[in-house]
Amino acid sequence: MRYAIFYISTLVASLAIDLIWLTQMNARLYKPVLGDILLEKPRLSAAIAFYLIYIAGVTTFVGIPALRSHSWVHAAVYGALFGLFCYATYDLTNQATLKNWSIVITAADIAWGMLMTGASACLGYVIANSLQLK
Repeated sequence: MRYAIFYISTLVASLAIDLIWLTQMNARLYKPVLGDILLEKPRLSAAIAFYLIYIAGVTTFVGIPALRSHSWVHAAVYGALFGLFCYATYDLTNQATLKNWSIVITAADIAWGMLMTGASACLGYVIANSLQLK
């Protein structure tokens, strides 16, 4: 049950945190560089699939070990590392293959992925641990 609580609370936290980032940074960071390759509105089905799959990964590789070791620090540190690896994969691939992909976007996005994932995993851990049935 704690793993399901971790998954749901981490999912909600990451959606809320990422929504703030995306609404604030789209016009400031992404649109000026990427311009017309951006959709006017994101494809909701792809976004939903990303979050469901990504948080399943966070739960598997971060949440379960953190809950087993009883460590919010584990959730925060390994969440940030998971964010680093995943966001770096996406951003550095784009950096390598897209003409107008910027190193500024790469650096900002990787840093954001680390922060968002570490914070979401930590929050998910705290909620799952506090709601644990005794």
